Amino acid sequence: MTIVAATKYVSIDDMQALADAGVAVAGENRAQDLIAKHARYGNAFRWHFIGHLQSRKAPAVSAVCELCHSLDSESAARRLTIPALVEVNLSQEPTKSGVGPDDLAAFLEVYPDVRGLMTMPPAADDPEESRPWFRRLRGLAEAHGLSDLSMGTSQDYRVAAEEGATYIRIGSILWQD
Repeated sequence: MTIVAATKYVSIDDMQALADAGVAVAGENRAQDLIAKHARYGNAFRWHFIGHLQSRKAPAVSAVCELCHSLDSESAARRLTIPALVEVNLSQEPTKSGVGPDDLAAFLEVYPDVRGLMTMPPAADDPEESRPWFRRLRGLAEAHGLSDLSMGTSQDYRVAAEEGATYIRIGSILWQD
């Protein structure tokens, strides 16, 4: 399993603490922040893109990252040149990005280098409430012959690990005292 340090709320200067701590993989949500952080820290990290991918940002993400966790549109797929995980909106919440589970098979035909799937379950106070969503994503991945699963955040990473996550995105717990 790979821990991806989610750096959405980490300043450029604070990225040094992650590098000093030996963090290997940085995951950024915003393309413009990714470019700025990469310009300063370059090879200090392996870079992943974990935010919503806009097609116009796909070339910049491709130039810096080894993996995109959030592919969900054909227009972005046409411009992305790195391996990707397809974001699946299992809960079908209108405020979340992602391909619907019923549309996944057709979407997988669009991009040749899909390594797995990613999801964000509905927000919940109890991490156990994420388990059915993670289990469902694992089932979809198995059904489509995909091995990688990006699931789990600071609040529910233990459950995600138990359900087979190969990538866990943590952020806020990196900065707790």
